Amino acid sequence: MAMNGGGRKKRERPNILITGTPGTGKTTTCLALAEATNLKHINIGDLVRQKNLHDGWDDQFECYIINEDLVCDELEDLMEEGGNIVDYHGCDFFPERWFDYVAVIQTENSLLYDRLSKRGYTGQKLSNNMECEIFQVLLEEAKESYPEDIVVALRSDCIEDIDRNVSTLTDWVRSWGSLS
Repeated sequence: MAMNGGGRKKRERPNILITGTPGTGKTTTCLALAEATNLKHINIGDLVRQKNLHDGWDDQFECYIINEDLVCDELEDLMEEGGNIVDYHGCDFFPERWFDYVAVIQTENSLLYDRLSKRGYTGQKLSNNMECEIFQVLLEEAKESYPEDIVVALRSDCIEDIDRNVSTLTDWVRSWGSLS
């Protein structure tokens, strides 16, 4: 593996993080992007369940309590190799060196509320996720965790938005070799 100007190993294929509040269209975007680019889609929620990378169940939020160290240990070799699309609703625990591009998927609040309600989100789980989107928590988290020039916010209100986002990201992947 060649070294880039910063002394870090240069991957042959990029790694992309797709993050955002649940219900914004991350997984739909990732699946379409993986198909268009032949990058590997890694859904962190699925990985946590399949490999038991958690510290138990949170009854209040009805989800697993992710063990961030176990997740990072599990992904280290894959991320070093490159060619991955990581799909997760958080981003601040992943090492900065892993990602070449970070897309924060965002949805208009009333649409997101409807999507989350249809998924069965209620009470504090629903209100916390809505507040996260309203206050752009994940966008700020991404900007604080990664170089701002690799972080982009993408609107995902309808299928046309998703198609446009996948096209934009696919173009970026195709040009990545010439950018680095």
